[in-house]
Amino acid sequence: MSDATTESASPTAQAADDAALVRSCLAGEPGAWDRFLTRFGGLFAYVVRRIAEQRQVPWAAADRDDAVAEILLECLRNDAAVLRAFAGRSSLSTYLTVVARRVAVRGLLRTVPVLRLDGQPRQPAAPDGHLAGAEHRAEIETLLGRLAPDEARLVRLHHLEARSYDEISRLTGMPLNSIGPALSRARQKMRG
Repeated sequence: MSDATTESASPTAQAADDAALVRSCLAGEPGAWDRFLTRFGGLFAYVVRRIAEQRQVPWAAADRDDAVAEILLECLRNDAAVLRAFAGRSSLSTYLTVVARRVAVRGLLRTVPVLRLDGQPRQPAAPDGHLAGAEHRAEIETLLGRLAPDEARLVRLHHLEARSYDEISRLTGMPLNSIGPALSRARQKMRG
């Protein structure tokens, strides 16, 4: 029976399969990561392609491949913290789609020029990840001024310092799974 048939036939059985696969990977069982890659590699590639399409960005095949590799690295980083954080409140596919989307968007933002508020291309980021130029800094500070101090710090950490969610969680004490929604709310306020 295929994964799609199993998933639609019995969500409980799929949840048990998800949990078993996560346990196998975390335990380092032979072949577990191969099964993980076979099952989710296509999903990661789809997410990367979809992000590029949605944002109407011509992302070269090599860049898309790099993004898929970065997603896999994110799954392995910090002793597979992403998999250790999987709580089973959704399917593993749904959970990994969210992880893949965040990593792909972050990668896309690093490779594609960012537009200023007036729609013109912004100077590329300096090697340390910080935007160069006082003009850009003033523009960013104006936008950050629309936020509460905690929100502004979160945006600075993620977008200006290019910190990962894991690093932000350690620095702020925020639960890992609440960082993405908090950043989305902050970005909405900045756009408003």
